[in-house]
Parts: sequence; structure tokens; C-alpha cells
Amino acid sequence: MPPEPLSPARVQEALAELPGWSVEEERVARHYRLPGHFPAAALVTHVAAIQEELGHHATLTLGYNTVDVAVNTHSVGGRITELDIALARRIEAIAAGHGAG
Repeated sequence: MPPEPLSPARVQEALAELPGWSVEEERVARHYRLPGHFPAAALVTHVAAIQEELGHHATLTLGYNTVDVAVNTHSVGGRITELDIALARRIEAIAAGHGAG
């Protein structure tokens, strides 16, 4: 059974626990700044491993010292679901360890 889209109120409630995350174009998104290119690339690699574990993938954009993350659930028409919030929580839990702010 596919996941259910979250109501806008539930999305905002979840984002209240995820500083820096917001809704952009029907996706949960976050911009990270890191101390350099290698830490940014390492964060992308770590996020890729988490995504494989969860079987749920975000769009990741790597810059020199930045990483942008944006995710929604394609199987429900590009809406935000608990899968997206779970991935955001996992990313947020490891980002500081890479020097992300």
C-alpha cells in the first residue's frame, strides 16, 4: 500500500522539529553550507547510503561547499509523506557530523 500524503498542517508540525527545513515547490527541502568541497561531497555520500537503506531518494545538489536536498514521494503524485519526513530526520541527524550548518 502506498504511503498517504500528509496534510499541510501535519507537514508544518513535522518541520517545526527540523530547523532549516521548509516546503519548496511541493517538496521538503534544506540548504546546507559546509566548510569545504570534501565535507560537502562526504555528506552527499552519507545521504546516498541512507537513501539506499530506506529505499527512498531525494534530489541532491552538490556545490563547492553546499548541499541542497529536496524530496517528495513520486508514488503519490509528488506529494509529501512520512517517508520524506523520515528521510529529512535521518539527514538532519548526520549533517552536523560533516560540519554542515
